[in-house]
Amino acid sequence: MRILGLDPGLATLGYGCIEIHGNTCQVCDFGVITTPSDAPVGDRLQSLYTDLHTLIPALQPDWVALERLFFYKMSHTIVVAQARGVILLVLSQLHCPLMEFTPPQVKQALTGYGNAAKMDVQQAVQRELNLSTLPKPDDAADALAIALTASRHCDSINS
Repeated sequence: MRILGLDPGLATLGYGCIEIHGNTCQVCDFGVITTPSDAPVGDRLQSLYTDLHTLIPALQPDWVALERLFFYKMSHTIVVAQARGVILLVLSQLHCPLMEFTPPQVKQALTGYGNAAKMDVQQAVQRELNLSTLPKPDDAADALAIALTASRHCDSINS
């Protein structure tokens, strides 16, 4: 099974794709999609739309896991919500099954503690995926954490 995790953002959208073989997970790909801060918001959203329409068919995920909107600063929440809207549109157009998780759910799944520090989550991702270094940038590491959380959810469904 292949799971694509997405950490939504307008400036930086993190993605991390893992493949599950029995009891092991391996990384297929991870990285970020970025948009220029000086471009109009509509152009940036169009860029996310286009890039996702290229990325998702290339990775061919069985599931997509997305971080559910969690409120921080209102201005930040609005732009993330706009990016999430584009992501949800693309996923619907491509008929991708979707799972959503809040940041505390991801932290709980990987560290056993819903208020874990970002570094603890990154170290859990590194350990679970047998990576020699911490995955970078942070948005890509977060996307891998979301994909790992989804893999655990799939395990519980299949049990």
